[in-house]
Amino acid sequence: MLKDTGERIIPENMKPDNGMLLEHIARYYFAMPYTHGRVLDIACGAGYGTKMVAKTRKKYISNIYGVDIDADVIRYANKMYYHPLLAFHTGDVLKPDLVKEIGTFDTVISFETLEHVPDDRQFLQRILSLVKPGGTLIVSTPFGKGRGQPCQSPFHYFQLTEAEFQQLFFDTPAIEHVQFFYQQGIAFETVKHPSIRYPMGIAVAAKAAAER
Repeated sequence: MLKDTGERIIPENMKPDNGMLLEHIARYYFAMPYTHGRVLDIACGAGYGTKMVAKTRKKYISNIYGVDIDADVIRYANKMYYHPLLAFHTGDVLKPDLVKEIGTFDTVISFETLEHVPDDRQFLQRILSLVKPGGTLIVSTPFGKGRGQPCQSPFHYFQLTEAEFQQLFFDTPAIEHVQFFYQQGIAFETVKHPSIRYPMGIAVAAKAAAER
């Protein structure tokens, strides 16, 4: 059995009405309309969401890779979540030659990964190297006190503010266009209601078709 660290989403160990599980599932359903061609789910965790995409988007994707740095997680995913369009692979998004191992993709999904790395700018550059020119990148992260500031989670280096998260994409020349969304529970909005707190941000970014 896969160890529950308190950070992983393992549906088999959770009640179906668990809020964290429902929010995570909602993010995968949010991302699905953007997925096409060759798809990568980086830091895929237990792999259930990767299989959701494979099964739901089978008419629109050619295949999907689930990649995670934890070999135990990948062994669990291979055991639990089979689909003919799906393959799991152990890999580190910060490793420069990961692209040589798995290639590039039309769509890359990265949910709650950015806060687990010490350098968010380097992370974005590395993950963009895995996106084909003209491809789509979908990134989510929890908002917090800001870059370099301590946060409550022992698993996170820090949590960006909303402004820092947006500026990270604006400052990246390889990104041609980006749209931001805000998640509250299972709901997603492009315009925030002033009386509602949105703990999670999502960026849907289009990589430029050619280098600038």
